[in-house]
Amino acid sequence: MSGARATREALGQTLLELAEEGRDDVVAVDADLARSTTTAKFAAVHPERFFDAGVAEQNMIGVAAGLAAAGLTPFTGSFAVFAAGRAYDQVRNTVCYSNLGVKLCPTHAGVTVGPDGGSHQMLEDIALMSVLPRMRVLVPADYHAARAAIRLAASTPGPFYVRLGRTAVPYIYEESVEIELGRAHVLREGSDVSLVACGVMVAAALQAADELADEGVSAEVIDAVSVKPLDAETIAGSAGRTGGVVVCEEHSVIGGLGSAVATVLGERVPVPLRRIGVRDVFGISGEPAELLSHFGLTAEDVARAAREVLAARS
Repeated sequence: MSGARATREALGQTLLELAEEGRDDVVAVDADLARSTTTAKFAAVHPERFFDAGVAEQNMIGVAAGLAAAGLTPFTGSFAVFAAGRAYDQVRNTVCYSNLGVKLCPTHAGVTVGPDGGSHQMLEDIALMSVLPRMRVLVPADYHAARAAIRLAASTPGPFYVRLGRTAVPYIYEESVEIELGRAHVLREGSDVSLVACGVMVAAALQAADELADEGVSAEVIDAVSVKPLDAETIAGSAGRTGGVVVCEEHSVIGGLGSAVATVLGERVPVPLRRIGVRDVFGISGEPAELLSHFGLTAEDVARAAREVLAARS
C-alpha cells in the first residue's frame, strides 16, 4: 500500500470510533501531552470523558487505575519514556498487581522521536513492560495495525501496553487488519532466512527481503506485533524451515523482542541468530532517518545481518 502515517494518530481516532459505537465505558487520561498523543481529538468531542493529570505520569496511572476499578476502560497517553519509566512503580503495583484494565498507549517510543534526543528516546520500555506479570505488550507496525491493537485492548480485560511512534511510517496492512494476542503475521513466505520484526522495523524487514531476493535469497518476513504473549509456534516453525533468524526492533537489544525470540529458539530450535537493535547505549539528537542509520536500523543493516546468518549456517 502507498502512503504513510504515524501510529500515534490512531489513538485519538480509535477512541472516538469506540465512543461512536456505544462504548460509554471508554475514557482517556493524559499527562499534559494530549495534542502530541492525539487524545485531544477525543477530548474535543467528549470533554466529560477526558482527564488531564498534568505533568505527572504517576498520577495519570493512579487516576486511570481508579477509573478502571470503577468499571471504566481508561486509555492513557503521554510519551513512552514517561509512561513506562517515570510511572513504573504505579504500573507495576497499582495496575498489574491489582490486574486492572488500564490500557497504556504511550507515543514517541524509540529513536524516531528524533531531535528530542536521548532523554526522550525510550529504548527500554518493551523490556520493562514485558517482565510485568499480566501485562500484554503490542508493537504495531503501521497506523491500521495500531487501530486494531487499540481495539483489541479495549475488548480484552486486563492491562495492555500498546507502543506507538511519533514519526510517519509506511502502510503495511489494509484497514481491515485484525490483531490477536499471541499471533504473529507472516507477511512474506521464504525458505532461506527468517526476518522477525516489530513496529517501524517491519517496513525495513520487508525492504531487506526485496534486497535479498535480488541476490537469490528467499527471506520470510514475520511481524511479531504481539511481543507478549509471543507467537512462539509461528517463529519456531519458521526458524525450523529456514535455519536462521534475524530479529529487528527499534529498542535495546537487551530485554526486547530479540531476547524473547532468542529464548524461544534456545528452547525449541537452536539456529544462528542476529539481533538488529540499539546496542546498550542511549539515543542522541537527530532526524529520525539519520538516527535509524546511525544505530544500524536500516533495511541494509537487516540484509547484512541476514547474510551473516546464512554464512554462519553454511
